[in-house]
Amino acid sequence: MRPAGEEVTARWPGLDLARLAVVAGLIPFHAALVFAADDDFYVKDDRTTDVLLPLAAPFVVWAMPLLFVVSGVGTWTAWQRAGGGAYVLRRLRRIAVPLVVGTVLLVPLPVWLRLRAGGASESYARFWPRFFRVRVDWSEFPFLLRPAAGGRGFETGHLWFLVLLLLYSLAAVPALLLLSGGRGAGRVDRLASAIGRAPVLLGALVVAAATAGLGLDEGIAAWNEVAYGLFFAAGVLLGADERLRAAVRRSVRPAGAGAVVALVAAGGLFLLRREVPGADPLLDTDPVSAVGRACYGMAGWCATLAIAGALLRVRPRRRPGRGTPSRLASYVPPAVLPWYVLHQPVVVAVAFVVVGWSLHPAPAWVLIVAASVLLTLAVYDLLVRRWRPTRWLFGMR
Repeated sequence: MRPAGEEVTARWPGLDLARLAVVAGLIPFHAALVFAADDDFYVKDDRTTDVLLPLAAPFVVWAMPLLFVVSGVGTWTAWQRAGGGAYVLRRLRRIAVPLVVGTVLLVPLPVWLRLRAGGASESYARFWPRFFRVRVDWSEFPFLLRPAAGGRGFETGHLWFLVLLLLYSLAAVPALLLLSGGRGAGRVDRLASAIGRAPVLLGALVVAAATAGLGLDEGIAAWNEVAYGLFFAAGVLLGADERLRAAVRRSVRPAGAGAVVALVAAGGLFLLRREVPGADPLLDTDPVSAVGRACYGMAGWCATLAIAGALLRVRPRRRPGRGTPSRLASYVPPAVLPWYVLHQPVVVAVAFVVVGWSLHPAPAWVLIVAASVLLTLAVYDLLVRRWRPTRWLFGMR
């Protein structure tokens, strides 16, 4: 996810389409978690079902990985435009600033509403400072801050994506230095020659090893930090070499077929394992769980590769006789990051109100989605987009 979409849009507008589709889909997805029996969302309806998460699995398997691929492409482009110290300062401003702003202003609200839904009567004014009583736990890297004694459940919430994106963007600097300049071109050539022969198989095996060996974390959309880092690295390489992009475009059909087969296998193995009382196929080390996670990793890689290859074929559309993007095309890309930062507290707040009305889950979900979309759009357009200080705080130009 690029906080401003100019660099990516100028080269591959299909990737902006991917960012928009995934981030726009977060509101319907998180609204559905209000009614999911298998997920511990902030606000829960009394009537839940256990079929929502299996239905969402075909989307979960590629949605966030695709965002990290797009982020990697944007990282390479940003490095080419402003390498070295300028790149680092720009990453800090575009990612770290909205991360801090969102953590301070927005993340506490869903946690407080969860406590209120559970019967707590503490006011938000008393809760807010206690939320930030934290300690540093290096064993939880990169999510180092944990609730301290007397704290009230500090978390990064949905901003975990920005934590990882900032980590990858800064950790990538040595690799970006190696891949840039005269000698870097030769290194890119060797990488492209090695990977371009079998991008589907090579990537699937590496990601499968990461998911099978390290487990899957439901708190970060059922992947793990190493796997996300591999998708980010894949995006950097896609940005660096046209031959890799051509190989990915050619791999759309085989990658799509591999994704379907691997996802069916992963689903079957996970369901088989879940029949065992107390089993957790996302973390257990038994052979069935490990193979299931390996198939899940393969499915995610293949699906992401197939979608990225299809999107890389998209060409820019210009208005007849103008040679410039439409107003909508200019409005949407810069809105993606603020929308991401803003959306979840809005969804939780709306759900907190709606679940008290005892509506049927179907109209309640529609109402939560519609109200959340309108409120998020209003907050972005009226309070963020129009003012220079708030644009800066939310990572916009």
